[in-house]
Amino acid sequence: MSKLNEALRLIRTFHGTKIKDLADKIQVSAGYISDIEKGNKKPSMDLIEKYAEFFNTTPSALLFFSEELDSQRGPFKNIIRNQMLMLLRALEDKTLGNNQE
Repeated sequence: MSKLNEALRLIRTFHGTKIKDLADKIQVSAGYISDIEKGNKKPSMDLIEKYAEFFNTTPSALLFFSEELDSQRGPFKNIIRNQMLMLLRALEDKTLGNNQE
């Protein structure tokens, strides 16, 4: 799974949005979103723009997770990106834990 696919899933779960609800709002199938978030398909720019609009962010903020960063030019960005993903994962775990109680 790419970091972008994972980021799309984590942003959705962070907001407590179900796949079906997101699919209805952005007018794509739930199966398509599931495939994107699992890394089975690459998201189109159109889909990234729809995610960004729905979650009140920018496409560039989402695309940050898809940048190819080499070790000499982007070590700081890699660290930040990985830390952001770790934070979103921790928030997802906490959210999922609260929903199971």
